[in-house]
Amino acid sequence: MSIKGIVIGFLLLASLGSFSQTFDLVDRTDTYTAGISQSIRIPIKIKNTSDKAQFYIIRIVGNELSGTQKGYFCIDKNCLEAGITEFSKRVEAGATLESLHFYLETGLVTGQYPLRFEIFAKGNINTLVEHHVNVNIEEKQPKSLVFQSKDITVHDVYPNPVIDQAYIDYRLHNEEVKAKLIVHNILGSSISNHELPYSEFKVKIEAQDLTPGVYFYTVYIDNIGVLTRKLIVRR
Repeated sequence: MSIKGIVIGFLLLASLGSFSQTFDLVDRTDTYTAGISQSIRIPIKIKNTSDKAQFYIIRIVGNELSGTQKGYFCIDKNCLEAGITEFSKRVEAGATLESLHFYLETGLVTGQYPLRFEIFAKGNINTLVEHHVNVNIEEKQPKSLVFQSKDITVHDVYPNPVIDQAYIDYRLHNEEVKAKLIVHNILGSSISNHELPYSEFKVKIEAQDLTPGVYFYTVYIDNIGVLTRKLIVRR
């Protein structure tokens, strides 16, 4: 092979190398299911596999959300305005962006909604990766009654499994009793403590900061446990 051919081959390899993939999408989930008037947290985890820091463009394209649905790009608990479809984020070499997610308010319309995300290294469209997500929005299922006494009526937690927030409907029948709900892990350690006021009928359990796995919630009346049920956290 001539010197010229060797040089051309070298330049071709270098050119191909410059367009090689610089990241992976990890822990991908392609299908989500929720009820109307709920929320879905869709993680987008980007691992920088290159040897230098990179800016990545993340955008949502061609989504078919209904008029009552809203979606937000969020880093941790800081969310962009609804309607912003593209932004960039710097990721250090070898690091994984763990805190990015797309937060979807499911609205009032049932159905199946495909979402398509595009991720690529800034200035290098050849690295583009598509992430397709299907969202199934269903009617809320009737909440099952799990405990009833002269003092309290409790319905089961929903949704279960939960991604970010779960709810329990209850009704105190005796204004004199003190009621509370405690979420604990499988070792029995308390995770969160919620008072159940007589004047309210629903308690919210925040789960977005919990490690995926199995938890339990216990309802107490005057510090006596009357009910324990399972709560599953997924991502």
